[in-house]
Amino acid sequence: MYNILLHAHSGLRWLVLIALIIALFQTYTRRGTTGNIMETKSVLITFILTHVQLLVGLILYFISPKVIFGANTMSNSMLRFFTVEHFIGMIIAIVLITMGYTKAKKADLPFNKAFNYYIAAFILILISIPWPFRELGAGWF
Repeated sequence: MYNILLHAHSGLRWLVLIALIIALFQTYTRRGTTGNIMETKSVLITFILTHVQLLVGLILYFISPKVIFGANTMSNSMLRFFTVEHFIGMIIAIVLITMGYTKAKKADLPFNKAFNYYIAAFILILISIPWPFRELGAGWF
């Protein structure tokens, strides 16, 4: 079950990134205009995909052998990354996406709000992903 969830979590990351890039592009091109945020479905799709990714990630967090709460966790860069850095970074990014979506639904200039929150979340997500070149024991999928 662990391997299935790990591959689902790794593959879903690409869908989240693609949806987030599309949402950023659509909100950026409509910045300064009024309208309904639901005119761009990519904002909602990004919101949904990130929350699905959160659910899979939370399950993995509690069953992963890379998440260890022990005395040596902070001295090992891989254990520290998965136990603390990845978890906190992604939680903050998902909170930003949630805030951006909910505030954009109520704002006069919804595309500005969504773009500002989503770009901050995008940067945080890129920093918090265990890319293979970071040598943290993770692959592209």
